[in-house]
Amino acid sequence: MDMYQDLVVSLKDVTVRYRAPEVRIRTFKEYMIRILKREVSFKEFTALDGIDIEVKKGETLGIIGRNGAGKSTMLKVVSRVLVPTNGRVWIRGRVSPLLELGAGFHPELTGRENVYLNATLLGHPMAEVQARMEEIVDFAEIGAFIEAPLRTYSSGMVARLGFAVATAWEPEILILDEILSVGDEAFRQKCQVRMQDYRASGTTTFLVSHSMDTVVSMCSRVMWLDHGKVQAVGEPKQIIAMYRKGKVK
Repeated sequence: MDMYQDLVVSLKDVTVRYRAPEVRIRTFKEYMIRILKREVSFKEFTALDGIDIEVKKGETLGIIGRNGAGKSTMLKVVSRVLVPTNGRVWIRGRVSPLLELGAGFHPELTGRENVYLNATLLGHPMAEVQARMEEIVDFAEIGAFIEAPLRTYSSGMVARLGFAVATAWEPEILILDEILSVGDEAFRQKCQVRMQDYRASGTTTFLVSHSMDTVVSMCSRVMWLDHGKVQAVGEPKQIIAMYRKGKVK
């Protein structure tokens, strides 16, 4: 048996570094003037530092850590939104990312128009989107607001619509960044049921959440990040206990 046949994502020594101005610059014009005068100095910081992880088909990997730990950067690397400074990223399967509220949406378009826009960006043909439109609207619990501009939506409505589009087709790799923290409890439970069904049929999920209850109930493994470095990877309750105590294996 091929030992790699169930491997979906592999990160080897992945590092992401950023350069940022040391002094806050308010406008692009001021930035360009300072650049031309050579008055801008930069500091470099590391968002991810030598990440090694392999994730198999059907796994749900939870990623925990304090703000600024590198969680969202990690998801962007897996989503191919961000190219790492160093290291190797290997991904097998189509990625359905839900990285932030309203990602891939336009505030002036209606909900229905945004479904077409977002689903097309995810690679789905127009005919398929049309065939699944009512299912998406029903799952998102948007109702008549589907014909209203997105700017009139609450953050919860945007999150529900985004999740409904991203999961209307069974994803091969699903990326969720704090999306399940928005909305009422009934909708969160509905999202979790859909994720569990997809996991049972082979979907691989990366989940960032500050809710440890969500992580325990949804994830098969957990990665703890701190200052861009992996502190520990393992069984959810064990890693969460270590994280809360601040202790590394």
